[in-house]
Amino acid sequence: MTQLKVEFDGHSLITPSAIASELGAAKGEFFEDHLAIGKGELALLLELADQQFKHGEDPVKIIDRVTFSLHEIRNKFHPRVWQELVPFVQNHPVSSFFLEDPLTRWSFEKPRGYSGDATLMDLIYQHESVADQVAKASTLGKALYEYTSVAPSSVAARDRKDILARHVDEVAAANGPETEVLSIAAGHLREAAQSVALREKALKRWVALDQDPLSVGTIARNFQGTAVETIDGSVRSLLAGRQKPGQFDLVYASGLYDYLIDKVAIKLTQRCLEMLKPNGVFLFANFANPIAVDGYMETFMNWPLLLRSEADMWKIIHASTDGQDFESKIFFGKHKYIVYAALRKRA
Repeated sequence: MTQLKVEFDGHSLITPSAIASELGAAKGEFFEDHLAIGKGELALLLELADQQFKHGEDPVKIIDRVTFSLHEIRNKFHPRVWQELVPFVQNHPVSSFFLEDPLTRWSFEKPRGYSGDATLMDLIYQHESVADQVAKASTLGKALYEYTSVAPSSVAARDRKDILARHVDEVAAANGPETEVLSIAAGHLREAAQSVALREKALKRWVALDQDPLSVGTIARNFQGTAVETIDGSVRSLLAGRQKPGQFDLVYASGLYDYLIDKVAIKLTQRCLEMLKPNGVFLFANFANPIAVDGYMETFMNWPLLLRSEADMWKIIHASTDGQDFESKIFFGKHKYIVYAALRKRA
């Protein structure tokens, strides 16, 4: 059956070209020399991995070595050189082996039409909804999935889900049964299944906004009869004022900022702060720079992200709150792979 593809780029301002523009730069004086060196190093790395796969060597050791080496090569060269090296890696015959991993394949092929969709996150979460998909993978694919699904980046993403549920429960405990929560780019809202406040009906409403109709439908089915409400909406609709979901005690965006260039991230932050009640909290997260799996994600997974440092997060905060009275803090999750910013609106 053909998958419905969402025109994600056109509605949410999250585009490959925007990411390339953010990361790109003019070719330097030694660009061609560095590109040739990079291709040479990658050719040796990938050819060795290809031969090891064909000889039936341990796939976990292969992917671990390749992941580490891609990270080293990515950091060795200028970003403009690395951008040219990405398709070189993707087009190498060894990619067929890595694509047997259901997580890597889903990310690379993007059946929903965009990066980081809810099913990809379910594969990272090892959620029961993707069990059949994993079961149908080849023996090699299962072995690779055992590696990618427990890589530090995947562990950090599962930790992020726990952090979100905990924040909802803490805000609900502080504010009582009239608590209102908004999740932007909610995906399948898997964190809600872990929320004590939702389970004990201690929330007035938990609004899940996503521009993917399949994700919205999944949330509506899974949380029917609870405080969860769904909105089919995008970043652009929020920024343009077409979506006015109300005022909230907690607004959060857990995986969205990885794709937003600074000027859009700042505008979205300002919009989210406008939707806070007094003492309300806005929480957003971003994969941190650097992470050891960045090279593998950008090549074999075809999953480019805008990684941000603690300083990058403060830059967004300061630009978004200029002259306004907000209490701000930054913290990290497991392995320091994801950095979080929390802004509280003073009463």
